[in-house]
Amino acid sequence: MKILVIKPSSLGDVVHALPFLKAVKDSLPDAKIDWVISKNLKGLIEDNPLIHEVIIFDKDSWKNIRNLTGTINEISLFKKTLKEKRYDMVVDLQGLLRSGIVTHYTPADTKIGFADAREGSSFFYNRKISVNGTVHAVDKCLEIAKAIGARISKVEFPLKIDETSKDRIKKLIGDVSEYIVVVPSARWVTKRWPVEYFAQLITKLPIPCVITGGKGDREIAQEIIERAQNIEHRTRNADNPSELKTQNSKLKTQILNLAGRTNLKELVALIAGSKVVLSNDSGPMHIAAALDKPIVALFGPTDPVKTGPYGWQKNKNLKVLTSGVSCSPCFRKKCKNFTCMNMINVEKVFNAIKEYI
Repeated sequence: MKILVIKPSSLGDVVHALPFLKAVKDSLPDAKIDWVISKNLKGLIEDNPLIHEVIIFDKDSWKNIRNLTGTINEISLFKKTLKEKRYDMVVDLQGLLRSGIVTHYTPADTKIGFADAREGSSFFYNRKISVNGTVHAVDKCLEIAKAIGARISKVEFPLKIDETSKDRIKKLIGDVSEYIVVVPSARWVTKRWPVEYFAQLITKLPIPCVITGGKGDREIAQEIIERAQNIEHRTRNADNPSELKTQNSKLKTQILNLAGRTNLKELVALIAGSKVVLSNDSGPMHIAAALDKPIVALFGPTDPVKTGPYGWQKNKNLKVLTSGVSCSPCFRKKCKNFTCMNMINVEKVFNAIKEYI
């Protein structure tokens, strides 16, 4: 059997779909499973022995109106590639209009997706699976695995950690033997804990912190470092008013800024080597959960029941902290006051992390 899985993005969503891959491959070991994924996320699944072929979906370049001619040619080639593969089954785990159209492009007898898929994408399926809307995203994907005959005895995340990436991380962090990974960004600004709070927390921690993120997160990471430096300088000056302190004084807590300096494979290796991960609701948080690393996750506008680190309600190493305000979760990408994140206090987060270090 030849199966095409459509799950192009985002980072956390792709991680959520990995147990589906493991369950299907375990139950149908002879099946050849291909996966359609966004170009910027291919590092998460390429070289995975459970996947026969990774098919790149360059959706970001297709959005560029100036590249219209090239986009038309690429889409035509993409359609031709899908047609030539002769899949028996297509599974759309994304459930958006784009993924529905990709499903439509793929000639196959069976086209499966969620009954409640958004943007009209369910129109392109001939098998629609109804799933309880309150379950975690991982369990939602596993319901489709069950629908195609997979047996779920254990939830496993087949994430590959390669030696080359581990060596690269060792070079980047130097002689640091143990560290905390800090993920201060998130796709929604409303999901971000305040930069000042991250800075205050880091000055309290006794082991090095490694800030990670994409290229667009470099400024946030640098701002945290500068604010942490200022906090420590003020503290030192208050303790020793007669002693001159300069802005170049060494921080008590070592901070490494790796935002934008790792690819996805290296990010996985970085998280795998950490003592604990501190994160907003983000893709790296889900990687940490998949690797069974201790996590302190900060949630405000989103619902941890649906998108928290998988298993957090039963696993004592996965801590979800919220402010408990009545308006949360609101699922809003914009907010005037960010109350839900601002009211998660630094001491509460510090005490949660302290258990692991």
